[in-house]
Amino acid sequence: MKRPVGLVIAVLSLCGTVVSLMQTLVIPLLPELPTLLGTTADNASWLVTITLLTSAVATPILSKVADMVGKRLVMAIALGVLIVGSVVCALSGSLGGVMVGRALQGFAPALIPVGISIMRDELPKERVGAAVALMSATLGIGAAAGLPLGGVIASALDWHSLFWVSAGMGAVMLAAVLLVVPESAVRSPGRFDLVGAVLLSVALTSLLLAVSKGAAWGWTSRATLLCLAVAVLGFAAAAPWELRVGNPLVDLRTSARRPVLLTNVASLLAGFAMYANLLVGTQELQLPEATGVGFGLSPTAAGLAMLPGGLVMVLLAPVSAAVTRRHGARVTLVVGSLVMAGGYAVRALLTGQLWQLVAGTTIISIGTAIAFAAMPILVMRFVPITETAAANGLNTLVRSIGTSTSSAVVAAVLTAGTVTAAGLAVPTPAAFAAVSWIAAAAAVLAALLATALPGREVTEVPLPARDRAEEVVVRGEVVAPDGHPVRLAVVTVLTLRGERTDWARTDHTGRWSAVLPGQGRHLVVCSADGWSPRSGVLDLRTDRPQRIVLCDRRELVGVVRHDGIAVADALVTLTSPAGETAEHARTDPQGRYALPLPPLGGYVLTVLPPGSDVAHATDVVVTPQRRTVDLDLPVA
Repeated sequence: MKRPVGLVIAVLSLCGTVVSLMQTLVIPLLPELPTLLGTTADNASWLVTITLLTSAVATPILSKVADMVGKRLVMAIALGVLIVGSVVCALSGSLGGVMVGRALQGFAPALIPVGISIMRDELPKERVGAAVALMSATLGIGAAAGLPLGGVIASALDWHSLFWVSAGMGAVMLAAVLLVVPESAVRSPGRFDLVGAVLLSVALTSLLLAVSKGAAWGWTSRATLLCLAVAVLGFAAAAPWELRVGNPLVDLRTSARRPVLLTNVASLLAGFAMYANLLVGTQELQLPEATGVGFGLSPTAAGLAMLPGGLVMVLLAPVSAAVTRRHGARVTLVVGSLVMAGGYAVRALLTGQLWQLVAGTTIISIGTAIAFAAMPILVMRFVPITETAAANGLNTLVRSIGTSTSSAVVAAVLTAGTVTAAGLAVPTPAAFAAVSWIAAAAAVLAALLATALPGREVTEVPLPARDRAEEVVVRGEVVAPDGHPVRLAVVTVLTLRGERTDWARTDHTGRWSAVLPGQGRHLVVCSADGWSPRSGVLDLRTDRPQRIVLCDRRELVGVVRHDGIAVADALVTLTSPAGETAEHARTDPQGRYALPLPPLGGYVLTVLPPGSDVAHATDVVVTPQRRTVDLDLPVA
């Protein structure tokens, strides 16, 4: 049954709102939690940290699983875990119980990248940009609405009611997802990368622990340094594994492509800038007026003062989509980042009145809405369609690392610039201004990185063409002439008009899959390191896996002769000008040799006949094509 497009967009966007509400509802309660749970303030802060840690671990894992087994299924699982976690928190009266519940709630942020991927798979291509912009914007409205809503609920009812409300919203959204959101037919083949998941989970947990707790533990404390050391070792072990495994949890080769890498780094900086607005704004609003730097608002009133920023994010979603449609996502990211920087300049220079602070935070929210809407579009333009959820999950994770770093930097700057006023140790106006300028610099750097992204003409998203045919997934394999699989070959599928539809990289078994707007004849181009490329028109169908055979190795070949007679068992070496041995081989009975092509450049080809102490050398230049170099050894 075909679902109304508007209803699908509404359900997915509301899921993003629920996630944001879940994360911020508890913030007004934090000052009271030590008393309510009979613990210290430092222990109570773990209720925020534990959600951050589980989110960092769960988001890339669930996003990858969504690509493999089904996106709606994973959304339902994440919502179910959110409901269970909320109920555990609502029924608990101890720190341990609430921490378990908050850890389970940390699975919910994986809904965001998975939902965006569903939008790409299921919506008409002309609606994808606006839908992604709206889902990105609802994160802002959820975060802004969570502060006043949490304060009102906690004041009017028991604190457990916050978690009952979270459970209720999760249940409603779970039912809506199951009833409205279709299951995507797009799947990525392969086996789940369990080893990579463990290594990356350990590394990410250690890194975020060090970043989020470094200020409390001390940046040079044993615990912080140990966490950083474990993070470094974890990433050092994960990187070679992810490069070697056939179906990695994080495809480092794709992530290292210049457009994807620049987008993710810009996302980290934008996440840093965005979170500083929330942290500094709420502090300035709630500090007593007697300190000279605050406005003395209650948590509920402070949340209401931040609400215009969240509302304007939703209202500007169509504007962001229009900019992307007309000028490209790169321009959208640049504009959004510069608007954020401008908002921080207003925050730093105009601080005397409440309306000035609200105006500055609203401008920053406008920039956040514009910039965040562009990031998923940019990511999806440079990754295979079967990996869109995993790629967006990595982008979401990178942004969360940016927000965690922002929290640590803001805390360090404000702590370093404190004075005693009205009996309280409060940050100085100069400290607040310094945070604004640091965040502005991060936003400007994000804009500069975005300008280095490729232009729009080469980055169109291969979106589904519902007006022509239903989207299908086709599969195949790439093999050598002897039938052995060719790993990490790149297969690009184009229409017969030259438009790219999708691309894929083969796993360790040589298998690949691609998403096409329909079955039929397509131009397929295949290339792999060490092989000459191959292309041709293939009839791609879901029930007919295509085998692509790469026939010609990229080799340096030739025959070694002495006085016209083939020289067998001669040692042939290829060395770089710096003296490093690149490749070596021995000639066969017919004097033939074959050397795999090293990186392009100039080399020295040396031949040492068997039983001889006299070697012979010549200069060769390695090019991408197979090259023949025959050597006739001089007569002694």
